[in-house]
Amino acid sequence: MCGIVGVLGGHEVAPILVEALKRLEYRGYDSAGIATVNAGKLERRRAVGKLVNLSDLLVHEPLAGKSGIGHTRWATHGAPTVNNAHPHQAGKVAVVHNGIIENFRELRAELAEAGVQFVTDTDTETVALMTHHYMTQGAGPVEAAKKTIARLHGAFALAFLFDGHDDLMIGARKGSPLAVGHGTGEMFLGSDAIALSPLTDRISYLEEGDIAVITRTSVEITDANGSLANRAIKTIQIDATRVDKGGHKHFMAKEIAEQPGVIGQALSHYVTDAGEIILPDGGVDFTKIDRITMVACGTAFYACLVAKYWFEQVARIPVEVDVASEFRYREPPIPANTLALFVSQSGETADTLAALRYCDGKAQRTLSVINVPESSIARESDLSLPIYAGVEVGVASTKAFTCQLTVLILLVLKAAHARGEMDDAKLADHISALRGLPSIINTALEQNETMREAAFKLSAARDVLFLGRGKMYPLALEGALKLKEISYIHAEAYASGELKHGPIALVDEDVPVIVMAPRDALFDKTVSNMQEVMARNGKVILISDAEGLAEASNGVWSTIEMPKVADLLTPILYAIPAQLLAYHTAVAKGTDVDQPRNLAKSVTVE
Repeated sequence: MCGIVGVLGGHEVAPILVEALKRLEYRGYDSAGIATVNAGKLERRRAVGKLVNLSDLLVHEPLAGKSGIGHTRWATHGAPTVNNAHPHQAGKVAVVHNGIIENFRELRAELAEAGVQFVTDTDTETVALMTHHYMTQGAGPVEAAKKTIARLHGAFALAFLFDGHDDLMIGARKGSPLAVGHGTGEMFLGSDAIALSPLTDRISYLEEGDIAVITRTSVEITDANGSLANRAIKTIQIDATRVDKGGHKHFMAKEIAEQPGVIGQALSHYVTDAGEIILPDGGVDFTKIDRITMVACGTAFYACLVAKYWFEQVARIPVEVDVASEFRYREPPIPANTLALFVSQSGETADTLAALRYCDGKAQRTLSVINVPESSIARESDLSLPIYAGVEVGVASTKAFTCQLTVLILLVLKAAHARGEMDDAKLADHISALRGLPSIINTALEQNETMREAAFKLSAARDVLFLGRGKMYPLALEGALKLKEISYIHAEAYASGELKHGPIALVDEDVPVIVMAPRDALFDKTVSNMQEVMARNGKVILISDAEGLAEASNGVWSTIEMPKVADLLTPILYAIPAQLLAYHTAVAKGTDVDQPRNLAKSVTVE
């Protein structure tokens, strides 16, 4: 969620920090700030709102110095105000923090008894005040920071900067990602490689419990036990972390357009020329799997719901799907022959990571489907499957969702073939259909203008319903999520058959109903439910293929034609209209498409 960057450099650091923070805007934030050390003196500047406000402030109140830390804050404790913005400073220490300090109240009480005064509503201020308190008792900066970190409960990534020490920065990681960047006579700290990629291509990822003491020429990392730890320096591909709109108005538009290419790339990494599906590190022995537990959040959760249909219908493996934030708190039993599968775009989703740790040692194997190969979830899984979507900046997930579905269907086909539920010929047919999918998605993207026109109608609505059956039900849920995420229109999704069990009471001439109905085995039943809507003056937008529209479009408000695709692949294809309807509706309403209010791209707190 929040973004952290730190620099011990050879040049004026304020503009470098601001530029690095711009690369972290995708994470979501509502205030920003930086602190520098210049001629031994620690100073800071903070502003509410977009980074441009901080940039404006720095024009009028510049900060000098070649050492600094910066932060974009997504509010948890305390409103988004200048006073609550990071960095927090107490005496000779400034701190930026991503995460939540769960025991901050008891630490505050302890500090209050010692006469320490608080000036913010945040949990992070406690870290700065505790460190300063230890320093007033005679501890040096490193000792004070380490003593403070040892007192903290919760999830955090922290960066410390100290008055009088322009060649010292301290980083700590527990539950939230943090990486050290290695330069020549310079060192860096960041929430992820994207922030650091313009500065260096050599990155070390801190592991759980690590503390890094950094100077311009060295880094000393100790692990959770206090022992010295060597963390490998990895060379990242700068092109893989490039963040630009590529000529599109929004990142979301660019990422929607990229889907044919990235899906093709994902397929090329897992499918050989001979049509064999190859998984890394020995894959999974599906003959020894009796059931699958799938855990995720948000859009990734809907990808899991689609995969449940696939696994059960095609591979004949029973599947349970859970929202990560609920999973571990109900303490579900995990039978020995369970595959625990976790889906996360960032690989740092706090609730999903906690669920993975719950399953570790219980499930036969833990497997993750992720977009960041060096992420915590990837590293802590027995097996991780990258989706090869590339950097996704828009908060509303698009290409990551379809790439998740692509990797999951490959996993399903692998399982079905291994378990004897699918012969070689049928597998070859499915692989052939998958290879043709990027071209079919390109054809769907050509319906952009039709979807723009339908979205213009939707933009006047206050409430919208989505309906779907079978594999289209999770896509209806995804469509509703996308619409409310970026257009702020209240949208709900229902399995079509549930309509008359309550939701039909909402239908009238002011509530558009979007029906996702490819011409498949469930088409007639879906159309029957659609007719019930139209009989009550509901305005229907029907999304189907040419055959389906020819049969059922009479009397509907609007139609969107999708190309014909193999039934198994309809969820991937029908993600396109779900995304474009939301996108064009948001554009018509003038909302912030890439950075919608209150949302963050990487949710690293529970």
